[in-house]
Amino acid sequence: MSLIMSLNSGSSSLKFQVFRMPAEVLIASGLIERIGLPSSVFTVKANDHEESSTLDIPNHKEAIRLVLESLMSHGIVSDLKDIAGIGHRIVHGGEKYSASVVINEQVEKDIEVLSDLAPLHNPANLLGVRVIDEILPEAVQVAVFDTAFHQTMEPVSYMYPLPYEYYEKYGIRKYGFHGTSHGYVTKRLREILGSENSRRIISCHLGNGGSLAAVKNGKCVNTTMGFTPLAGIMMGTRSGDIDPSILAYLSEKEHLSLQGVTDLCNKKSGLLGVSGISSDMRDIENAIKEGSARAKLACDMYVQRVCNTIAAYAVQLGGVDAILFTAGIGENSIYLRQLIIETLEDAFPIELDRTANNIRRKEAKISTASSRIQVWVIPTNEELVIARDTYRLMK
Repeated sequence: MSLIMSLNSGSSSLKFQVFRMPAEVLIASGLIERIGLPSSVFTVKANDHEESSTLDIPNHKEAIRLVLESLMSHGIVSDLKDIAGIGHRIVHGGEKYSASVVINEQVEKDIEVLSDLAPLHNPANLLGVRVIDEILPEAVQVAVFDTAFHQTMEPVSYMYPLPYEYYEKYGIRKYGFHGTSHGYVTKRLREILGSENSRRIISCHLGNGGSLAAVKNGKCVNTTMGFTPLAGIMMGTRSGDIDPSILAYLSEKEHLSLQGVTDLCNKKSGLLGVSGISSDMRDIENAIKEGSARAKLACDMYVQRVCNTIAAYAVQLGGVDAILFTAGIGENSIYLRQLIIETLEDAFPIELDRTANNIRRKEAKISTASSRIQVWVIPTNEELVIARDTYRLMK
């Protein structure tokens, strides 16, 4: 029996889960928000009890110390050495890493170099690695890369139609993200359906950030996010794919720097930008019920972009055996799943079972028995994937 911690270090946040392996029993979880800001919030759930406190947490080192002290005080561990391994979510692994690896000095250097490709994420992820190395030097640390699952794409799918020299010089290509989630849910669906009935899957990870992946025989052949997580479908605050000339036009008209235009596309666009109401699909749905035309437009645009991608991936896969929904919107929005599947029904041999679709955060088939394309909701569990890979690499 080993205790494994899954750690996700953000720029001002820290998420964690602790599993008893190999039984895969979740025994503690928590979140620290507003690290480095006044009134940080620490929420921990252990022993079927959840508690939250507000205090000042100046940096990630103190945040991780607080997490470990909490695990001691709740009786999850009697000694910090009980935590045999820590798995870290690392957003960008570039072309070098197609699987999780034990972290050593070279891996740390590579993560740091790749910070150029994920400046908002990799430095924060690496900070968590270095703090753990200081506090728990004997623990095995493992890097689990968001980009790894997508490294099976062929050049025809990951290359951009730019001068080839920029790929050679700077690594400009599609990398894809949410790979840990897409990998988990598609593997789970193949376990349910059997490999012969799930050769061609379209995975829809729909949350505040969102991406789709085309998966053939368990391998990713295409995905919507690209060089950065800004690309692809419309999202909560991200524009997704737009005409790149818009950026130069807005820069001139609005007197914005390149960074200013990038921030606009990342933080003020998507559902929020079109609706003017919220980046949260729940708020959009409520606004539609109240008669908001802009909320309905935002939702319709979102649905159209998801459906267009599904149609394109169906061609690339040579057909579809199953479509699955996961993540915050995908697992919880009965309304949005219905809109997407009903939009596809005229073009594809697919039929939604409205009664079966009336579920949230549950694993379930939501297509009818006569639907030739199956539709499923599969709750994602990225933290469990991290724990599994960590435990496997420790052995």
